[in-house]
Amino acid sequence: MNILRQNSDYALRAMVNLAERYDSEVISTRQLSKDEDIAYPFAAKILQKLAAAGLVTSTMGPHGGFALSRRPQDISLLDVVGAVQGEVTVNTCFMTGHTCPRQPKCRIKPRIAALQEHIEDYLKQMTLADLIEKKEETSTAGKG
Repeated sequence: MNILRQNSDYALRAMVNLAERYDSEVISTRQLSKDEDIAYPFAAKILQKLAAAGLVTSTMGPHGGFALSRRPQDISLLDVVGAVQGEVTVNTCFMTGHTCPRQPKCRIKPRIAALQEHIEDYLKQMTLADLIEKKEETSTAGKG
């Protein structure tokens, strides 16, 4: 079971790349796809979804590209994942609008509801800024 799909993984990698460049430069789809090892057509689709969700902005022209539309600390992982894959659910019964005829007597959903809540809370609380900090901590660990 993959809670986060491949497109979410790619989107998160792309957004971290953009977060590292926040307030300094835009990056082209081609360069982003190269930097993050994402096939160009797939990167283009992901960036379109992120733009439609208002998470990135695009600049046209020869020096154009993409940039974050908000500060890295204002974009949660849930924002990014939601933009490209939709709801994150551990089971169909947690999907918005889903009604199950077994719900009144179900012994499973109440037990895994806490897991669903933990996943959502974690993704809401973790931001792109947190991921950049983790990367910086990892790259400076052992130096000194």
